Amino acid sequence: MTPVKDSDAVLLRHGADCIERISEYTKGERATFMGSRLVQDAVIRNLQTLAESTQRLSDRLKSAEPGIPWRDIAGFRNVLAHGYLGLDPELVWSVIEQDLPGLAQAVARMRQTLDERPTR
Repeated sequence: MTPVKDSDAVLLRHGADCIERISEYTKGERATFMGSRLVQDAVIRNLQTLAESTQRLSDRLKSAEPGIPWRDIAGFRNVLAHGYLGLDPELVWSVIEQDLPGLAQAVARMRQTLDERPTR
């Protein structure tokens, strides 16, 4: 593997793990997320880590998924990291419900692409 491909593979694996944890913690239920500050904290931490990981992916890999709003993800990461006192749980849930499934699919496709790409 090349260093970039290696790095992308690690970041994608890490991102997929964050997505799995979010699903595990919320059980896909709004009430589970809204009903527990512990769950909210765990989910927000994983969203922040996921967003950070996506920022570090190579531009080449991200360009293969032009439908993903990479800049918006970076901006959301900044809101999560710096706006925690005013963070709206409803906004976070809407991201989980509306945006996370598409990102999860993109991460899976990118992982598949890396697995299929020949090593040099």
